[in-house]
Amino acid sequence: MSDILGNQLNFNLGLLLPELILAVTAVAVVFVDMFQKELKAGRALVPVLSLIGLLAAAAATATDIDVEDDFARMVQIDNFTVFFRYMFIAIAIVVIAGSHEYIERHVNHVGEFYGLLLLSTVGAIFMASARDLLVAYLAIEVLSFSLYIAVSLGKNDPRSGEAGLKYVLLGGVASAMLLYGLSLLYGVAGSTQYSEIAGALAKSPEGLRLPLLLGLTLIVAGLGFKVSAVPFHMWAPDAYEGAPMPVTAYLSATSKGATLALFLRWFGGPLLPAMQDWQWMLAVLSTLTMIFGNLIALQQTNIKRLLAYSSIAQAGFMLMAITTVSDIATSALLVHLSGYVITNLAVFTAVIHFYNRTGKEEIADFRGLSRTNPYLATVITVGLFSLAGMPLLAGFFTKFILFQAIVEGGFLWLVVIAVIGSTVSLFYYLQVIRQMYVLEPEGDTTRWRISATGYVTTAILFVLIVVVGVYGGPLYTVADRAAYALFQG
Repeated sequence: MSDILGNQLNFNLGLLLPELILAVTAVAVVFVDMFQKELKAGRALVPVLSLIGLLAAAAATATDIDVEDDFARMVQIDNFTVFFRYMFIAIAIVVIAGSHEYIERHVNHVGEFYGLLLLSTVGAIFMASARDLLVAYLAIEVLSFSLYIAVSLGKNDPRSGEAGLKYVLLGGVASAMLLYGLSLLYGVAGSTQYSEIAGALAKSPEGLRLPLLLGLTLIVAGLGFKVSAVPFHMWAPDAYEGAPMPVTAYLSATSKGATLALFLRWFGGPLLPAMQDWQWMLAVLSTLTMIFGNLIALQQTNIKRLLAYSSIAQAGFMLMAITTVSDIATSALLVHLSGYVITNLAVFTAVIHFYNRTGKEEIADFRGLSRTNPYLATVITVGLFSLAGMPLLAGFFTKFILFQAIVEGGFLWLVVIAVIGSTVSLFYYLQVIRQMYVLEPEGDTTRWRISATGYVTTAILFVLIVVVGVYGGPLYTVADRAAYALFQG
């Protein structure tokens, strides 16, 4: 029997080469940091080694483009997986390159921090590529536990430990809900394999409607926590504010992207036959998230909390695509997610460099930034306008594609709420821009510069915001191929 099973399963480790490279690099980074004195290694070696590992993983990913294969029927390798591999690797590269000075000054246990960043990237990739419930759940925990620790690594900042404690306690509850929901789904379908779950649910098993509905409710709640959807968003503002800024940027990009990838894998695959049971849940979740995320953001005075609620509202926009999940809606979501990630990283990277100089993070502290550092003020302004969906920027193009797909899916009323929410968001983004351009700076008015790596990372992200906004065709083509891979299976 074992021989027969062995012949049926594909154990080609080459399919998992990018993830293996990242895992080995994480171990090497921790080892080098631990024996830094004995190895006579400079402080720059750890981030450089991390970047080398990420670039090697990106290069290895290129061999899997247009591949349709799986590893042991547990991990699916296709263009959908490749899309998210590149996204998560790129996010990690930007976070490390754009904030290594901050990490050196304000983060405890630097080696462990970079190792956790790499391991969480592995977890995020497996969330996007899993084709079995157990693998997906283990991937969620790898990502979550890495972030629980990373959030609490702020140096001399009591908010960091408090944020980590709140995050792990609420995250534990969410994980328990999700696991219970998955166990009910297993009880209904009799399998943890996505393809077999889809087949079982398509037969509409008699007498199992109630446990299926309860399981779906718990799954939506568990994933709603991970994506910081209202009313499961309570952890996000405190975690964003208390965490070191690079972790906050990473949370807003990789954690959200990985959860949305898992949403698409589950609700566009094994759970699609039960769409009538969960569609209304996601519609309600999306509506609440867009409304409350934008309204509460109006009251914020801290830039990290403002961006936290902005990120919550953005999650509401993206959940619209899950509500009407299809190949068109999925492609539109991947386009919008890409534009959001680029824009959010640009804003966060600029804010990180502002903090490196001033040590401040209140919105009022940005007053007069256009006089003291017009470059950073421009990057932040363009990023905020893009998040609001202003024309000629990435946010406008990606939102237009997304809203069009949702309307075609029959949810015009959701798009109306989203347009109103985008208008509201423009008001609180303008409050930050007003501080930078209308008000005069307090104290020292000398112009200052950021580091060379800061200029490179922010400039690349700035250019991408404009390029995607003016000419987003190539991005749409790549997203379309990823969505096709998801639904043809």
